[in-house]
Amino acid sequence: MNLVTGATGFIGQRLIRALEADGATCRRLSRQPMSCADAFVADLADKAALTAACSGVDRLFHCAGHAHAFGSLASDDATIQWQANFEGTRNLVEAAGQSGVRRFVFLSSVKAMAEPGGCCADEDFPGQPETAYGQAKRAAEAAVLEAGGRYGMHVVNLRLAMVYGSGGRGNLERMGRLVKRGLFPPLPETANHRSLVHVDDVAAAIRLVANDPRASGRTYIVASHAAPSGRELFDALRSTLEMPRCSWEVPAFLLRFAAIGGDALEMLTSRRMPFDSEVLDRLMGSAWFSPARIERELGWRAKVSLAAGLAEMLGK
Repeated sequence: MNLVTGATGFIGQRLIRALEADGATCRRLSRQPMSCADAFVADLADKAALTAACSGVDRLFHCAGHAHAFGSLASDDATIQWQANFEGTRNLVEAAGQSGVRRFVFLSSVKAMAEPGGCCADEDFPGQPETAYGQAKRAAEAAVLEAGGRYGMHVVNLRLAMVYGSGGRGNLERMGRLVKRGLFPPLPETANHRSLVHVDDVAAAIRLVANDPRASGRTYIVASHAAPSGRELFDALRSTLEMPRCSWEVPAFLLRFAAIGGDALEMLTSRRMPFDSEVLDRLMGSAWFSPARIERELGWRAKVSLAAGLAEMLGK
C-alpha cells in the first residue's frame, strides 16, 4: 500500500496517476475532501489521524506542505511555514516510523539551500536558507533523516527545482498566461539561469528513489539540465504559443525602477504588489542547481525537454 499526502495537489495528483499506471494501490491524504474510497481528510497536526492513515502502508510519499510563493507580508508567515513544513513533516515521519512504514520520500525544495547567486549549486553548497519556507524545509529534511536512522526506515529527501506542467499554479504557469494575453514585458537578456523540472520527471524521480536501496538516507536535487534565462523563457513561451518573436526588450533600469515603486507601495499599503524586487529577482536573477548526484548515483535524468514541457503546460 502507498500513501500519498497532498493527494489533491499538483504533484500529488500526477504521482498517484503514475503509481496507479504502475499497478500500485494508493491511499490518499489531504486537507481537501475527496470522493475516492481509501482517503483520509486530515491535517498534519493531527497525530492520531496520521497514525491511522499510515496503518498497513509500505511506501509513503510526502507531497503536502505549505506552498512557497512570493514572500508573504503577513506577520505570522514564518510561524505558518514552520508549523506546516517542519512540524507537520516531523509528525508524519514519526507516525510512519511507529506504524512500520518501510519507505518514506519527502518532497523538499532547492529553497532549503543557500541562494547560489550566479553559481550552479549542488547538494553540498555551503550556507543556510534565507526564507522562512527554506528554513522549515531544511529542518524537515533533518527530521526525516534522523527518524529514518532511528526506525531503520528507507528515507529520501528530494530538493525540487521549480516544478511546472499542466495544472500547475506556479510562477511559470502565471508567466505563460500573461505572455498569452500580451501582458508580459519582453525581458532583457541578463544571462541568468533558472532551474526547473517538469512534473512528470518529478514523478519518475520519486518512484525511483523509493525503490532503489542506494537512495536510502540521501538528499538529491531534482532538476533538468535546461536552466534558461528569463528572456529565454519568455521567447520559448511565445514560440510555444505560436506568437511572433519579440524583437525589443524593456531596459533593465526601467524594470528596477518599477520594482522599487512596487516595494514602496507595499510598505505604504501592507499589500503584495504584482511587481516588486522579489518578482524582479525571479525574472532576472539566477537560481541554478545541479542534478549531477541523482544522475550519477541512480541514473535518473530529466526526459521532458523544455519545448515539450511548455507545450504540455500550455495545452498545445
